[in-house]
Amino acid sequence: MPGSRPAHSVRLPGVARSEPDTLVAVRTVPWLRVAAAYSWRLILVGIVVYGVFTVLGRFQLVAVALFLALVVTSVLRPLTDLLNRVLPRPLSVAVAVVGSLLLLLALLALVGNAVAGESAKLASEFRGGVHRIEEWLQRPPFRLSPVRLADLQGQVTDYISGHRGSLLSSALSGLGRVVELITGGALALFASVFFIHSGERMWGWARDQLLPSGARPAWDRVGRAAWRTFAGYTRGIIIVAATNAVLVGIALFVLQVPLALPLTLLEFFAAFVPLVGSPVALGVATVVALAGRGPLTAAAVLVLIVVIGQLEGHVLHPLVMSWAVRLHPLVVAVSVIAGSIVAGVIGAVVAVPFISVVWSVLRALRTVPP
Repeated sequence: MPGSRPAHSVRLPGVARSEPDTLVAVRTVPWLRVAAAYSWRLILVGIVVYGVFTVLGRFQLVAVALFLALVVTSVLRPLTDLLNRVLPRPLSVAVAVVGSLLLLLALLALVGNAVAGESAKLASEFRGGVHRIEEWLQRPPFRLSPVRLADLQGQVTDYISGHRGSLLSSALSGLGRVVELITGGALALFASVFFIHSGERMWGWARDQLLPSGARPAWDRVGRAAWRTFAGYTRGIIIVAATNAVLVGIALFVLQVPLALPLTLLEFFAAFVPLVGSPVALGVATVVALAGRGPLTAAAVLVLIVVIGQLEGHVLHPLVMSWAVRLHPLVVAVSVIAGSIVAGVIGAVVAVPFISVVWSVLRALRTVPP
């Protein structure tokens, strides 16, 4: 109104000006916002990992074949590059692949010849070994009577005769597995030839054709870091397995355990399952030693399990795996158990290199190039 005083704002006493809700939330519960931010990211990562494993489960044969092809490539690629200095690239690839196949077949033939040559001797030794085990079970602390042992043998025989049909069907399904194994091996060999010959060109083509130009440097850095980790882990675990196999083979030959050469080969392949494979293989060797040579030799093999386990865990793995990603033993144990739950023996073998590659990828993404 004309002549009146200008209006002014009136602030009532005791009423404070409210701050924005977001600032209050940040000041009050910051841990809740951080937990929520990490939670939805972890959920998203879990969904992606579940989807990847679901797809790989549908195409398990192809996934395993490609994994074996990458393993063969990581082992034979340095040899091929060395031969390529004096030979053309295709010829060096052929020499490396064919030579490795001939070496593997010769080793398998040597093992088969050793088993066939000792079959008659092994049969008599195992019969005597079973008798010694029966006598050992009759003494303290077991004190099993001969009647109880005869009942156990009869139960085993009755089970085999009563479940003959299911055992036969299991054997037939095993033949199907053998066919799948041959198919997967052929696919792995076929893919490894191309990976060894032109893996760099294949990676460059996939990077340039499938990725936008802005994302290519980061993906190239991540891919190379993943391959270095995978190749380093594969070569390292082969060195560890070969060292374990040599030590076990020498000990088994000195102790004159039957089937020493096949048990050595079993130890080599079992070492590819970290923390678990080597004790299981040496457990089989202990049973063979108990049946073939007696309790003293079996006890010596048990001591061998402890010694080689300590040597592998405290010397070989830290020394040989120094160029690859070193994981904490707890991470390795959890990875092996989780992998075995998800995909059995294959999951136990693949779990540790998979976790190593994922960790190296995360480290490469955090690293800012100069």
